[in-house]
Amino acid sequence: MRTLKVVVWTFMIVNALVLVAAALVALFPEVVLAQPEMVREGAMAAASGDRGLMMIGAALVVGLGCVGAGIAVAQVGTAAVGAIAEKPDMLGKTLIFVGLAEGIAIYGLIISIMIYTKAG
Repeated sequence: MRTLKVVVWTFMIVNALVLVAAALVALFPEVVLAQPEMVREGAMAAASGDRGLMMIGAALVVGLGCVGAGIAVAQVGTAAVGAIAEKPDMLGKTLIFVGLAEGIAIYGLIISIMIYTKAG
């Protein structure tokens, strides 16, 4: 039972960190993408390179979110199968944990959509 708690807490911490980092990049792309002199002037470059970097950022958010979700589902799924083997009545609870782990990929998709609409 202690291992399952460690897995769930690890998942929740990683999920929160990824969501916060992706939201910061999505909400403040001018700070991440602009040159220092442009930040001082308060304007973002209108070059197509900035849009390309935003698209790369959106792709990275989705890709890393899916990798994180895969790792989380592997860990939680393994623990869930072990728990179900011992107590078959735990199926509903374990499905909730696996669904929470898949939420990381959904968060990445939402943040990438935010980035894409901001770039357009």
